[in-house]
Amino acid sequence: MNPIHSIKTAIQKALRCALIFVACAFAFQAHANDVAAQQLLNKFAALEQRLNQNAFMRPIVLDSLETPNRAAGEIHAVVDYPFAVVSAALNRPDHWCDVISLHINTKYCRPEVLPGGTLLKVNIGKKTPESLENAPRIEFNYQAIEQTPRYLAIALDAKTGPMGTSNYRIELEAVALPNNKSFLHLSYSYSMNFAARFAVQTYLATVGSSKLGFTQIGGTSNNQRQYITGVRALVERNTMRYYLAIDSFLASATDEPSTRLEKRLQAWFTATERYPGQLHELDRGTYLLMKRDEYQRQQTAQ
Repeated sequence: MNPIHSIKTAIQKALRCALIFVACAFAFQAHANDVAAQQLLNKFAALEQRLNQNAFMRPIVLDSLETPNRAAGEIHAVVDYPFAVVSAALNRPDHWCDVISLHINTKYCRPEVLPGGTLLKVNIGKKTPESLENAPRIEFNYQAIEQTPRYLAIALDAKTGPMGTSNYRIELEAVALPNNKSFLHLSYSYSMNFAARFAVQTYLATVGSSKLGFTQIGGTSNNQRQYITGVRALVERNTMRYYLAIDSFLASATDEPSTRLEKRLQAWFTATERYPGQLHELDRGTYLLMKRDEYQRQQTAQ
């Protein structure tokens, strides 16, 4: 046999095998994406009754969990934005900084692109104006897990946090629904060591003793609903704040750039005031002034 012909034949076979492998890989990934999207749609169907009938008077379902070393909250919600708008708005790390910065405790957020990926440098502090030197920094690894024409998955992870907290994870899934709507799943969790647990319990026994969550317990007392307190209440409040930040950001995503900041600040504060028993901390003017100043600061600070 001609040696040159043999080499050509071997090369052709190798190329065919490579093409088959690539095609199989793409097919497998497409199948995995379809499975993830369908699982989220199945969750939407399972939660339909709770989405339609709840104390929020809007299609939101909030759940929380506390274990000895971890706290977690999650929200499933229907939003009145086409999936294309949701995907384009939330698949950029700088936009996630815009979202996170609406949270009352966020003092600073800036993305940094590194060879190994993208970091979100976030300073978390008090509910009042604070210098960055006094606000602990958390570095989140930003990861776009999946993006298809009908499904999106984004994750933010941080190994360490302030005061003995660790293993932070914020994850968002979104899937397209009929009638230009989308279904979102937001989860927020972190771990606590003994020092962190002690600090949280001290807070809950003092200035945080009157803070409520959203999960109703028992019946009513003096015609008032009774809500959970403690660590689950704490994580529920933060999960809701992050969800309302996402919703407020989406509400301004297609507006003129010059008006977006003010619109989302106003929208976030208005949304939180629907639940004053859980989320009220400052008056509108104080919140807006603080956030405008923080926005200007993070344009130049490192």
